[in-house]
Amino acid sequence: PEERAVAEKIGVFFPNQQDRGTHVNISGAGILKTAPNKDAAIQFLEFLSGPEAQAIFAQSNNEYPVLPGAEIDSLVASFGTFKEDTINAASIGRVTPDALKVMDRAGWK
Repeated sequence: PEERAVAEKIGVFFPNQQDRGTHVNISGAGILKTAPNKDAAIQFLEFLSGPEAQAIFAQSNNEYPVLPGAEIDSLVASFGTFKEDTINAASIGRVTPDALKVMDRAGWK
C-alpha cells in the first residue's frame, strides 16, 4: 500500500515539447561488406524494420515502435504521444569523445 501510494503520485513527462522535442534512444543494424549471404541479411533487416517485428519489439520492451502505425503496448499508448528530438545521430557521435572526457574529469560513473 505504501508503494502504491507513491506510484499514484508520479506520471509520465515528455520534456522539451515546446522546442526541440524529447530525446529518443536509437539502435542500428548493418550488413558487413564480407557477409556471406547479403540477400538473406537484407531480408532479415527488412523484416526487423517491418510492422510485425516492430510490434513484437514494442510489446516486449514497453517502448514506442520506430515504425509509425506499428502496434503499440496499451500501457505505453496510455502515456500519449510526444514530439521527438530530430537531432542527427552523426552530430552526437562527433562530440562523444569530448563528452566522455568531461564526464571522466567530473568523476561521473
